[in-house]
Amino acid sequence: MEHEIRHRPSYALLDVSLEAGEALTAEAGAMVSHSDGVEIETDRGGGGLLSSVKSSVLGGESFFRNTFTAPEGGSVTLAPPLPGDVVHHDIDDETLYVQSGAFVAAERGIELDTEFGGTRSFFGGEGLFLLTLTGSGPTFFASYGAVEPVELGPGERHVVDTGHVVAFTETVSWDVKRVGGLKSSLLSGEGLVCEFTGEGTVWLQTRSQDAFLSWLIPQLPTRSESS
Repeated sequence: MEHEIRHRPSYALLDVSLEAGEALTAEAGAMVSHSDGVEIETDRGGGGLLSSVKSSVLGGESFFRNTFTAPEGGSVTLAPPLPGDVVHHDIDDETLYVQSGAFVAAERGIELDTEFGGTRSFFGGEGLFLLTLTGSGPTFFASYGAVEPVELGPGERHVVDTGHVVAFTETVSWDVKRVGGLKSSLLSGEGLVCEFTGEGTVWLQTRSQDAFLSWLIPQLPTRSESS
């Protein structure tokens, strides 16, 4: 399964070439176009009804997903809903953790599910559940802004603002901590960070949706101003 990611990092477009017998499962709504001869099947995903409900309600993903096949070969182009980058990562009989809404596509057979993140995730502001991609094969996930991979050696630590975490490998341990005391947290605008400990890879996004909304919403006209 060959692929090309164009127009990076601001408006990434994923182009996947399918050979006969290959299949790609993608988030509903991610398709931009496909070549002649590509067939689309819409279902609840390989995890069944319960897994689909969990991913939709708890993980921020669509209830349905599309699977693309090309009996005689073809190509599919996909794009995330927000301006930003798309990243390719091959997993090999392992699990990859991604933030809600980051999943774009994966080879059919890779299981998409949700996992309880506990109070660490809750206090990190990213919800109680993380998306998990488990199996072997190519995966594709997206970010708001560009993506920066950080490779951690054994025991190496790296601190990331919770709004800038895109994905991380299962070999990385993590915990959410407060920056300083309550006063410094409020004044700094940071508040909570995620501390990762290697060995493994963490992917960061250069922009934060929450930070953008915090800037944008005060700029919007109120009802009294518009009248």
